[in-house]
Amino acid sequence: MDDTPLDDETATPSRRKRGRRRKERDQQAAKSIRPLLMIWQQSLAYPGRVTLALIALVITAGATLAIPAGFKLIIDRGFSAGGNPDDIARWFRYLMMIVCVLALGTAARFYFVSWLGERVVADIRLRVQQNLLRLAPGFYEENSPKEISSRMTSDTTLIEQVVGTTVSVALRNTLMAIGGTAYLFWLVPTLTMWMMLVIPAIVIPITYFGRRLRTVSRSSQDRVADIGAMVTEVLGAMKIVQAFNQESRERERFTGAVESTFSTAKRRILIRAAMTAIVILLIFGAITALMWRGAVGVASGEISGGTIAAVVITAGLVAGAFGSLTEVYGDLLRGAGAASRLAELLDEKPTIAAPARPEALPVPARGNLSFRNVSFRYPTRLDTAALHDFTLEVQPGETVAIVGPSGAGKSTIFQLAERFYDPQAGTIRLDGVPLTSADPAEIRQRIALVPQEGVLFSANARDNLRYGAWNASDEAIWEAARAANAEAFLRDLPQGLDTFLGENGTQLSGGQRQRIAIARAILRDAPILLLDEATSALDAESERLVQDALERLMADRTTLVIAHRLATVRAADRIVVMEEGRIVEQGTHAELTVAGGLYARLARLQFGTGEMA
Repeated sequence: MDDTPLDDETATPSRRKRGRRRKERDQQAAKSIRPLLMIWQQSLAYPGRVTLALIALVITAGATLAIPAGFKLIIDRGFSAGGNPDDIARWFRYLMMIVCVLALGTAARFYFVSWLGERVVADIRLRVQQNLLRLAPGFYEENSPKEISSRMTSDTTLIEQVVGTTVSVALRNTLMAIGGTAYLFWLVPTLTMWMMLVIPAIVIPITYFGRRLRTVSRSSQDRVADIGAMVTEVLGAMKIVQAFNQESRERERFTGAVESTFSTAKRRILIRAAMTAIVILLIFGAITALMWRGAVGVASGEISGGTIAAVVITAGLVAGAFGSLTEVYGDLLRGAGAASRLAELLDEKPTIAAPARPEALPVPARGNLSFRNVSFRYPTRLDTAALHDFTLEVQPGETVAIVGPSGAGKSTIFQLAERFYDPQAGTIRLDGVPLTSADPAEIRQRIALVPQEGVLFSANARDNLRYGAWNASDEAIWEAARAANAEAFLRDLPQGLDTFLGENGTQLSGGQRQRIAIARAILRDAPILLLDEATSALDAESERLVQDALERLMADRTTLVIAHRLATVRAADRIVVMEEGRIVEQGTHAELTVAGGLYARLARLQFGTGEMA
């Protein structure tokens, strides 16, 4: 069993504290668009594109507002000239030129703004991933990797929408609202004052219904996410579902989730329909009222026909711009929330990092590993000590087996040796250098790890094998595979080393995955080997062959072996017996068997009294 901390609520005060801090940040982001400054700062890395996008925005907003002015000229000058076809054609050509400018400007705006959206999202993803790779494993015990993955996908998608669409729409509508209102004041000051009274009547219901609509939309998205999570969970455990005849229960559960999603969607549709009806009534009612008042003005000779036409068109554009701004603001708030969550990942500092002036490890490496009075508690369960006053000296070339019941602290030793964590007390030294004084990358370069379960990546066999030594040649890869008894099944793969192994190596059996993990450690050729029950997933014949290969490999290397099956460690130079984070016994297999302590009890349970010697 692994000794890493479990997710129990009584042992995660730091996680709850982090959750409260994140909730407070999300609530703050929901009321402010300040987190979007991060996106703006990222955009400034491309000043040329930002400038071109802004120019295109101004051109499209100006061209849109020029269309009502064009109609005014057509009506007042074209038609008033006695219907001369040449005059009418001239003013329509001017209007056509405006339309062409609008089309080209819109295309340019779409290209540059969309380019910025994609580029900014790509840069943010790269920055977040780069920072995530620097963080210690403890961070991922306090923060769910699934949640982080969601931030990297859904939150960046939101930001892409904000940069590529929302900000553009907001700026364009702001320009149109300001420019259109100014143009209306220039045309008909009195009518414009009346229109300014109508605009709030349009904005208020849009704001009210828009807020409710956003709430229901978020709820709808949550229900859809629940369906996705349920499908992933059930399909991933289909063998268990069918083995226990739970198909009908899962069908009922899924039906309930789908119906809940549909009920939420009905509320969203109803609110959207009511909002649409009210907005259309107010906007077109206001336009009709303005046309009515304008028609009276035209009949009395107060204003020209072209002016009233320009007023009606511009009023519609301005009203639409204000309405769009109220909807866009909600999208900006959602984008600010996404930016805030990503900023939290970007601002996270690694708890394990190289010192300003790291101490170099001696060359050549000796392979000496020393634990002196080490006490350690996992960040997620500070009330329980994983190691307590632990002292162990491992000499160069020595093979030390670590045994004991589950939860004794065996895997914790490996994690401290690779400096995934720092102990709260005591020191750990590699070749005489304290780990806290050295560069973690240099420490790990001298260690090869074979975990209890072979971890493979969604890649081909070659890339999985050379993960420990990326520049290894195919000849070296095959040699390591041969030593790990993996050559035969690798050569039988359809494309050999180029065969894609599937997600998490699903194309291979558990034993085959473990042998690839062993070959990867062999290929690393490190002075220290950490074997976490490396042969546990192998059949008897493969275990014997791999054990022989490992014994030859361990001859000139320092090796620590975590063993649950005591048969694999009888030949170890020394066996360290642990219980509750302490060493309770040390010695050879023969010495510990005779001593009659914990090891002898474990040996009797596994071997029986006749096989212990």
